Order: sequence, then structure tokens, then C-alpha cells
Amino acid sequence: MRDNATNSQARPLYQQVKEYILEKINSGMLQTGMQIESEAELVSALGFSRMTVNRALRELTAEGRLTRIQGRGTFVAEKKVQSSLLEIHAIDKEIRARGGTYSCTVHLLQEEKAKPSIAASMGLAPYSQVFHSIIVHKDNDVPIQLGCRYINPQVAPHFLEQDFTKCTVSDYLLSLAPVSAVEHVVEALIPDSWIRDLLGINGSEPCLALYRKTWVDDKIATHSSFYYPGSRYTLGGKFVPSSVGSIGII
Repeated sequence: MRDNATNSQARPLYQQVKEYILEKINSGMLQTGMQIESEAELVSALGFSRMTVNRALRELTAEGRLTRIQGRGTFVAEKKVQSSLLEIHAIDKEIRARGGTYSCTVHLLQEEKAKPSIAASMGLAPYSQVFHSIIVHKDNDVPIQLGCRYINPQVAPHFLEQDFTKCTVSDYLLSLAPVSAVEHVVEALIPDSWIRDLLGINGSEPCLALYRKTWVDDKIATHSSFYYPGSRYTLGGKFVPSSVGSIGII
């Protein structure tokens, strides 16, 4: 193969390199944690330029399929979990559906006075009573999500009486009343130290943060923040336009 291929219909050369590597991964020839061929070896095997090979490796790394370690080489990355962005699913079901072992640790479950910022976001009076939970969800004992939720007591008056090691917060709340509206905002960030400690990540690893508000009828039921280690999780979603020029998520 040559970088100066004349067939204008051919796939981009860097894409061919990506497909060559992905075929080995998908076939099981290369498994999680295994080192792949070096850039020089790929150049020699495929006949492409080093620039072409480098681009392919950079893109596969950005897509989470490879991990590049300075001075050691390039390795097959652990496959990330993907969670639905536009739907509300209990995380225990997501984990078990792909063959994992679910567990969680409840770090906080209490009634408290809502700070003005939380109260405003939930349409409540400042310092009115809210329920607050902080729970870390794990797959095979590895933390993959920290959920920090504020719950409107009018929607779930018996929230604090539940054992959330046996039933997820999502399942419990959805059993009380259907959600009438959902708002999602996502950002990438370096989380606060207490979040890093509970997730077991270092200070340089970014997280995906999902901020969610839910409504039951005309009441804001929950104001939640979910943190996912960037190396262990991805968020995705599928949506269908409800009409021309608009998107519906409910």
C-alpha cells in the first residue's frame, strides 16, 4: 500500500490504519491491556507514512479504543461503559445487562436545609427542607458513578426510610410517579477532591458530569449531579425529532 494512492474513491489512509487495528481488537487477536505494534512496525507492515499512522493512533486514543503511555507504548484500552444520556435508567440494570456485578455505597442520606442556589433551582423557598443523598455505584467493585441528589420531600416523603443498597434511587422515585419532564446538561471537568476520593481517581483524571432536573407534573422533583470517571464511562443518546425544527426528549 502507498500513501500516494490514486484511487480517489478509496477510504482515507488513516482510516484504513484504524480499521486494521480495530479488526484485530474486535476479532480478539488484541485484547484489553495488550500492547499493539509500534508506529515504526505499523509503517513497515502497511506501507503508509508515519504521519498517517500517527493520526490513526491519535484518533483511536481520543475515541477511547487505545491508551498511549509515554515511554512504554500503545495499549488496547478497557472498553468504557456507555450510559443513556436522554433516558433515565437504573444503573444497576445497566451493569447487570452487560454481565457486570453491581454494588453501591451510600455515603450520605439525610434531610437538610436547601442552600439558596439549590432552593432556587428547585423552585423552593431558601432553607426549606430537602432530602440529600450521595451514593457511589460500582461495577465489579470499581466506582463508575457518583450520584449526588436533592429530592423534593413533597414528591417522595418516605425517601429517607429506603434501603438504597437494595433498590436504586431511580427505581424508587420512578415507582412513585412518572417523570413528566427532564433537563440534562453535560460537561467535562476535574472534580472536587471529595468526589475524586469517593471515585478512587487521581487529580489529573477528568470526569463527565451530568446535571439533571426532573419534574413530576408541575413540581421539580429532583436536582441531581452525576460524576463519571472519564477513563471508565461514556455517555450517549439517541433521539428522534418530535416535529420539524424541534427535538423531544420526553
